[in-house]
Amino acid sequence: VQLQASGGGLVQAGDSLRLSCGISGPIASNYLIGWFRQSPGKERDFVAVIRWSGSHIDYADSMKGRFAISRDSAKTTVHLQMNSLKPEDTAVYYCAASPLIWGARTRGDAYRYWGQGTLVTVSS
Repeated sequence: VQLQASGGGLVQAGDSLRLSCGISGPIASNYLIGWFRQSPGKERDFVAVIRWSGSHIDYADSMKGRFAISRDSAKTTVHLQMNSLKPEDTAVYYCAASPLIWGARTRGDAYRYWGQGTLVTVSS
């Protein structure tokens, strides 16, 4: 399985951005597709996750109400719509995939496959 993250860029506070994670290779309905982010000097943080079947979705508390994760099964792509962006959202955003139980959804170390990351910069 290979992942390709795209859609990052430089935006102003309050703007929106949509990230995409293109997935190639066999992916089963029980796979979790997660988004994580890492700012310079900080640990990698969980952002959002969706089960490929679409049955489960979850977000980090600070993203609830601002971010929305969705999947396009026809294009084998997962999107992360980010609204009302803040300077503290500045980070490299990574998508990851793995067959995982739902209870492990926020654990980056549990994901088997990772994309290369896309940089999001939010200016104030």
